[in-house]
Amino acid sequence: MPIHFTIDHKARYVEAKFDGHLVLKDIEDFCDAVVGQNGLSYRKLIDGRTAYGTYNDADVMALGARLSAYETYGPRGALALVPAPEFSLELVDRLMNLGKGGRPAKGFLSIDAARKWLAEQPEA
Repeated sequence: MPIHFTIDHKARYVEAKFDGHLVLKDIEDFCDAVVGQNGLSYRKLIDGRTAYGTYNDADVMALGARLSAYETYGPRGALALVPAPEFSLELVDRLMNLGKGGRPAKGFLSIDAARKWLAEQPEA
């Protein structure tokens, strides 16, 4: 899986590095792992600066629906996402709008800005 992540239960924090070629299944597997390890309510940083994806509108909608469905599991922690530099934040914003569901979520062009913002967010 081109997604490597750590879940720090003490800090209630998930940090993921998306690297290389990703497909919808990779992201679904990552989401399942976070949920399975009780990390849904934790703050999450997704570093996608070295990743690229093969996806279409149906994939984006499916992922948005999955993220929205997680709202029924209980509170979800804030999400900061940093895409690869060649991608605009438009796709990030679209995905965030589809799956936001009342939690703080934001896309960033800088990993430092993402970390700073995430540290300022309240715990879920």
